[in-house]
Amino acid sequence: MRSRRRILVLHLAGQYPLGGIGWQAIHYVVGLKRLGHDVYYVEDSGAPPYDPRTKSVVEDCAYGVEFLRRTMDRFELGDRWAYWDEVNGRCHGLSRSRLLELYGEADALLNLCGATRLREEHRRCPVRVYVETDPVHEQIRLAAGDRRTREFLDAHTHHATYGENLGQPGCPIPAPRYAWKATRPPVVLDLWDYRPDAGCEALTTVATLKNVGKDVSHDGETYYWSKHVNFLRFADLPRQTTQSFEIALDADDPQARAIFAASGWQLADAYRHSADLGAYAAYVQASRGEFTVAKDIYARTRSGWFSDRSVCYLASGKPVITQDTGFTKLIPTGRGLFAFDSLEEATAAVQEINRDYGRHCRAARAVAAEYFAAETVLRDLLAAAGL
Repeated sequence: MRSRRRILVLHLAGQYPLGGIGWQAIHYVVGLKRLGHDVYYVEDSGAPPYDPRTKSVVEDCAYGVEFLRRTMDRFELGDRWAYWDEVNGRCHGLSRSRLLELYGEADALLNLCGATRLREEHRRCPVRVYVETDPVHEQIRLAAGDRRTREFLDAHTHHATYGENLGQPGCPIPAPRYAWKATRPPVVLDLWDYRPDAGCEALTTVATLKNVGKDVSHDGETYYWSKHVNFLRFADLPRQTTQSFEIALDADDPQARAIFAASGWQLADAYRHSADLGAYAAYVQASRGEFTVAKDIYARTRSGWFSDRSVCYLASGKPVITQDTGFTKLIPTGRGLFAFDSLEEATAAVQEINRDYGRHCRAARAVAAEYFAAETVLRDLLAAAGL
């Protein structure tokens, strides 16, 4: 069996040209390349792009394509990407004919985030892995017998999810129909400088406050695909400690912004700190650490989900305090990484980090290396797909 594989990563960094989404793609593409594979990055969904400057979906993909071009050039992948603009019938990066050839030549494709609804040309690739970064929603729809969800998932030969606890005791969400492989967000460690700095003041995060469109119900419970439910629960945290907190917030809701400001949160511009991969990394590495919550759909189900953004903080040697989604069954906490369910637990975690900051910075980097290193995560993912 050949160890070197031709692998296509299907994703949406050009469709949603933001730093965090760009890093998500790069950790897969560069991580697979580091394992010795022949890797291409592809956007072929035909979906219209989002322009973060206007916060709206647009027809002109020029901004997203330029974001993608700069990102791929930065990592010496300038001849290894394609973006299909269905509106104008044009393929950027690789030609459309070359992209279609790749579907027949590739050993595998990873449909990261389920970015593309697979068509006949994609099915020419023998191994098609659905990598689910947003668990629970599809499992509930599948359990409810939703035909469109089943057809979408059936187009793949293998299925992986960040919901590591799905179908396990303590998680009410089933993992039906497929042999779901538990996976987690990879990080290429040497792309993130270890930056412990006791002079950094604020615990930060980058967040979209409210998401809509993917709330689901199961066994009489409604689960919300949004962070606002939990962020508002913990809005009073700055009043419990002398620690400084800041959110780079993508929210136009004046009432919500007023609540945070009145509770002592500093509010930053999410787009400014997510404009490209460099701005995003600079914001993370200028932080004391991260404080964040999880979407209700991840936390209340105890899904085991973990954030790829939080992994970037950990890799930079920045301690992370995050809401428990059940990941504590799989990843140790108490050094560098802290989980909370209550305001009291969050406050105690802040105090512990500040009690021995240097120790927790070293531990944060160690957690990233042991549990999220791309070499390990991606090798296991490929092995589960028979590669």
